[in-house]
Amino acid sequence: MTQYQIIEGDETAYRDGSIKLHGPDGFAGMRRAGRVAAEILDDLVTFIRPGVTTAAVDDRVRSLMLAAGAVPATLGYRGYGFSSCISINHVVCHGMPSERALKEGDIVNVDVTALLDGWHGDSSRMYLVGDVPLKARRLVEVTYECLMIGIEQARPGNRLGDIGAAIQAHAERQRYGVVRDFCGHGLGRLFHDAPEVIHAARAGTGPELRPGMFFTIEPMINLGRPHVKLLSDGWTAVTRDKSLSAQFEHSVGITEDGCEIFTLSPRGLHAPPYA
Repeated sequence: MTQYQIIEGDETAYRDGSIKLHGPDGFAGMRRAGRVAAEILDDLVTFIRPGVTTAAVDDRVRSLMLAAGAVPATLGYRGYGFSSCISINHVVCHGMPSERALKEGDIVNVDVTALLDGWHGDSSRMYLVGDVPLKARRLVEVTYECLMIGIEQARPGNRLGDIGAAIQAHAERQRYGVVRDFCGHGLGRLFHDAPEVIHAARAGTGPELRPGMFFTIEPMINLGRPHVKLLSDGWTAVTRDKSLSAQFEHSVGITEDGCEIFTLSPRGLHAPPYA
């Protein structure tokens, strides 16, 4: 049976399996943290280009986050040594920054989490590097559509499974694979918390969505089959069939009549190609 816990003000939250329900203070904190994450992803629109290394992108993320008064939640998390995850082409998620330079035709996901005043703003966005082939651009386009179709189902009275069912149906109509090995998650005072947000699910199943719930929706969509494997570094996940993969992510909060997206781009740079 799903347990819900009402969190009031600055009350400390613990990872105990319960789904946290937040009030106005929580929404205000998540707006601030989410805006920092979104502004950083906006900045990268002009920074990411052929020849730039993923290490340089990570350095910029860290500098921008510190300048905003936040800290990168990923830095030091379970031993992870970077301020972002940067996943290129067939890397599904958790790609580690390096001296690898981006090249013409790459598609790249940058995932950032800003920890500001105790609240986590978690978001990721895809970028097209130079002239990208049509099939890759179409994958990125559909993946963004999957995110927004999932968000449309994030409203009180629905079930978590409604989000995953909508995402899965849209992706599979295009004959794309929906990754099952990774999912969205609750967040707020905690970086990762209940509930798990599955992106391939059956409608009408899972916990009921209630006002005050905070979680991420972050579908990972593969051009080929949905299967992934973990590399020896313990972090990087890649497609087993080496097909391209794309991902978008927003942090959202369930309101009385729908949901609020905390990580919307202030500049309207929601999905490539960015004007």
